[in-house]
Amino acid sequence: MKNIIVTGGLGFIGSNLIELLIKKKFNVINIDKVTYSSNFYNIKEFKDSNKYKFIKCDIKNDKFKKILFKYKPNCIFNLAAETHVDRSIDNPESFIQSNIVGVYNLLESFKSFSKKFNSKLIHISTDEVYGDILSGRSSEKYPYQPSSPYAASKAASDHLVSSYVRTYKIPAIVTNCSNNYGPKQHPEKLIPKLIYNILNNKPLPIYGKGKNSREWIYVKDHCEALIKVYEKGKIGEFYNIGSNKNLNNLDVCRKLIQTSKKLIKLGKKVKISFVKDRPGHDIRYALNSNKIKKKLNWYPKISFNEGIKLTFNWYNENKSYYKSLSKKDIIKRLGKR
Repeated sequence: MKNIIVTGGLGFIGSNLIELLIKKKFNVINIDKVTYSSNFYNIKEFKDSNKYKFIKCDIKNDKFKKILFKYKPNCIFNLAAETHVDRSIDNPESFIQSNIVGVYNLLESFKSFSKKFNSKLIHISTDEVYGDILSGRSSEKYPYQPSSPYAASKAASDHLVSSYVRTYKIPAIVTNCSNNYGPKQHPEKLIPKLIYNILNNKPLPIYGKGKNSREWIYVKDHCEALIKVYEKGKIGEFYNIGSNKNLNNLDVCRKLIQTSKKLIKLGKKVKISFVKDRPGHDIRYALNSNKIKKKLNWYPKISFNEGIKLTFNWYNENKSYYKSLSKKDIIKRLGKR
């Protein structure tokens, strides 16, 4: 059976990907340096599986190269990254270190490893690298125009991967995905933050006027796409992964209120609260994902209505998830400003 390394596997997307990989009978090695967004609660369903192993390691560390040669993975899914835009505005350096320097070290390690062993690197990135898409949808040929330090750091890492494919012939693929939501997401992000506040009878913070539009994809659909890219994707290519369905933040909030009303009794303080907007806040992201649909026959399966219900139910049934986090990270979504 094939060995797979997932970096950042204690995080949101990484832990969901590992769960799916184990269900598909892969052996998985989870590499995570354990930061504020890493959570061992995320792996409780499979932590005792004989197909799972956890190793604490920063991809910037020389130890990472030794891990590659020891476990000889058939594929590496790179999800090790700082991801929250607000935090990148407050402290860009940590994003440069993790998302650029970390990826550089990973590439150097993988370059040596892939010369001797047959493997692939799937580098997971974001739609934010394309910047504001005020009309239409950005295909893989659309120029990168990142707005935030986070998006810029991810754009740099994508270019690094692409340069190593061309220059050193490493077998790597880049994916750019839209906004994920679902179980196990840190409540610094919009949807789990809103759910936490609904469950705790608190106001629901929305940036500006709530008109910023995002393309929302259920995390398990994203994970299915990543496995499809590993199995059928072409080396050196970029693949957009999205749902083709946009909602602005205000509509997301209203949808959550409607969904929660059917499942629990809402407290009196659960009301929308508009807060000062994020600096440089992009208006709209929107991906054209026709390439992965036509070339790899991947299509999202979970509608937003179904996904938001599944997500709310998970947090409602896993209230202890919030207890596993630092309270200051739960109550403070908007950075230090």
